[in-house]
Amino acid sequence: MNNTAIKNIFILLFVAVLAIPLQAQVSPKQIDSIVNYAMSKFNVAGSAVAVVKDGKILHEKGYGVKSIDTKEPVDAHTNFAIASNSKAFTSVALAMLVEEGIINWEDKVKTHIPEFTMYNEYVEENFNIIDLLTHRSGLGLGAGDLMLFPQGSDFTIDDILANFQHFKPQSAFRTKWDYDNLLYLVAGEIIARKSGMTWEAFINSRIFKPLGMDNSYTSLSEITDTSNLSASHSTEIGGLRIIETFEDMINGAAGGIFSNVHDLSAWMLVQLHSGKYGEGLKEELFSETNHYEMWKIHTITDANTNPRYNSHFAGYGLGWFLSDVKGNMQVEHTGGLPGMLSKTVMIPDLDLGIIVLTNTSNDGGGMFSAITQSIIDMYLELDDFKWTDKYAEYMKSNQSEADVVVEKVWEIVLENKQSKVKYKNYIGIYEDVWFGKMEVFIKNKQLWIKSHRSPLLTGPLQFYKDETLAVKWEYQDMNADAFTMFTVDEKGKATGFTMKGISPNIDFSYDFQDLDLKRID
Repeated sequence: MNNTAIKNIFILLFVAVLAIPLQAQVSPKQIDSIVNYAMSKFNVAGSAVAVVKDGKILHEKGYGVKSIDTKEPVDAHTNFAIASNSKAFTSVALAMLVEEGIINWEDKVKTHIPEFTMYNEYVEENFNIIDLLTHRSGLGLGAGDLMLFPQGSDFTIDDILANFQHFKPQSAFRTKWDYDNLLYLVAGEIIARKSGMTWEAFINSRIFKPLGMDNSYTSLSEITDTSNLSASHSTEIGGLRIIETFEDMINGAAGGIFSNVHDLSAWMLVQLHSGKYGEGLKEELFSETNHYEMWKIHTITDANTNPRYNSHFAGYGLGWFLSDVKGNMQVEHTGGLPGMLSKTVMIPDLDLGIIVLTNTSNDGGGMFSAITQSIIDMYLELDDFKWTDKYAEYMKSNQSEADVVVEKVWEIVLENKQSKVKYKNYIGIYEDVWFGKMEVFIKNKQLWIKSHRSPLLTGPLQFYKDETLAVKWEYQDMNADAFTMFTVDEKGKATGFTMKGISPNIDFSYDFQDLDLKRID
């Protein structure tokens, strides 16, 4: 081959390389700018953000403070509750048991937990392990979460397993997506029974340890050194204030993990590497086959309608929301507990992962969305959509609309304060088949209500109108005040009551609408 031919080949190769589109690069300085601007627009005490790109940690940093009292700064190792971002850990734990031949994805739940119940015999006998993870049970949104929220109730896994039979389905089995926490607790119980160790011990020894997530914890009670644990804050009722950190659930499979952006970067990297990790990616936490199973749509949901992303599909896998953005697969999940909100987003086609942890509800939700969308848009080379401004305005508007509704209710209560209410007609003990007893009684010459099994649900009952009273719970870490709508007999004596939340923004885990209490005394 002569020199001219070699030169021509070199030129062709050079032109070909130039023709390959260069992927957008985002610098830590740009990420700083995005986060700092978001911190200025949202009423959030502190946050931590990590970005992994092309197999490496590009950025990990804390912003704001761990506590508005101590003013200690957040850093990359500050722990936050990641709430429902724990669900993907549960899915991986089950995948590991599948690979060991201990269980199969299609195993019926009753094979491993004979006392498991459902609302009808067919669903109960055919409910499998994948059904536990995919929010397609037919139960309504957040059904039974009152057994978990607020904290401090005495419900056990045995109660959970027995109570599914009492809920009324809201859709046909495996036809509709409705988010469910309780079924993840059942998944955690399967892990415990089949592995011979608790869900917490399994996650610690089989996932955290090999990945080097040395400062992550499966429950609040595990954290003996709380010096770098963020406090929980809320803006849901009034200004920014510290609230109590949510205590441990029955098990942590639905939302029990506390972690930090440094450790969670390792978690995103093993996900982006299809289960591979370690030096030269020679170690394997889970197989590529099961990675596909977890990142495969099992339940269809509505696709993003924003035309800037040209999205065509959306659904839920095993612990992950799945969709497409500009021709790229997107894998994500959010997490929320009182005072702690988080979001994980990965674009595997771009080898990109983003985690945002915040220590404040309600504004933290707007902020984690604004930050993740802004960073993703830069990598997709889209125009600046002003996500932070848009989310800040939306959060403000949404909160204002809800405040108007709530304030109007309490204005009516105040106007009717002098109405004569025959307290004796309401006093008594009432019982719901799954939630247990609630009692209406007199306290300091005021009508009160309390739950026997969830002690934080107690507060004064005040007349609203007709046979409806409004309860303002003593517990105010979340906005969960509720109407109590009594039924009465021909003599005006209450025979039972139902409930529903007052605020249109009430968290779905306060499923008062699923209660049906009947007088027993």
